[in-house]
Amino acid sequence: MDIEPVDCAPERAFPRAILRQRWEDLTFLHWAVAPDLVAPLLPPGTRPDTLDGVTYVGLIGFRMVGLGLGRGPEVPYFGTFWETNVRLYSVDGTGRRAVVFRSLDASRLVPVLVARATLRLPYLWSAMRLDRDGDRFTYRLRRRWPGPAGTTSRMEVRVGEPIADPTPLEHFVTARWGLHTRAWGRTLHLPNWHPRWPLHRAELLHLDDELVTAAGLPPPTGHPASVLYSPGVPVVFGPPVGLRRRS
Repeated sequence: MDIEPVDCAPERAFPRAILRQRWEDLTFLHWAVAPDLVAPLLPPGTRPDTLDGVTYVGLIGFRMVGLGLGRGPEVPYFGTFWETNVRLYSVDGTGRRAVVFRSLDASRLVPVLVARATLRLPYLWSAMRLDRDGDRFTYRLRRRWPGPAGTTSRMEVRVGEPIADPTPLEHFVTARWGLHTRAWGRTLHLPNWHPRWPLHRAELLHLDDELVTAAGLPPPTGHPASVLYSPGVPVVFGPPVGLRRRS
């Protein structure tokens, strides 16, 4: 099986967008993990994507802005909210690289209900906020529903200089152009596209997180292998595609 390259600026692969949004003030924390440990957590038809023999667990906090359907207007109020997700890295039988979300906490209930009902994505309703003090960003979260209620996360980073030449690892964990999810009895690939990430180095100042373990993963140990920040990008999603069965 040929695996698609890690391309930081591919051409858009789908003609019609079904969703559009903007991601802002993103912080990416990543830890290396053995592929065998996360393989049982991925949808059928996918396996862990690896770099130099390991895969990664990501904890990403950001602001979702201006969510809208296709070419329609942005959804007022409900289309802008805070989000924090725990994700893994996957590749399917056609060689498409993607992410698999173990949890997606959002600060608006309606998007949580819609995403759970349509694509069966593991969205949860949480209270969240981002506090900024100069170059310091603090993301705070407390889960409300469906649970376990009271799960919390707090991460604080200091944002540094822009990255002119990202490393292979920095490309691997950010240059992702789709997600894999299990919905309606089959595994789907939902493609997305956005401009190349504007990335900054960042320093992790504090982390007190329960989201990773609540997602069925072991607690992160040691300093993250990668800490990044991005001011954000506009994003569009294409229609979901079912994975082809192997003959």
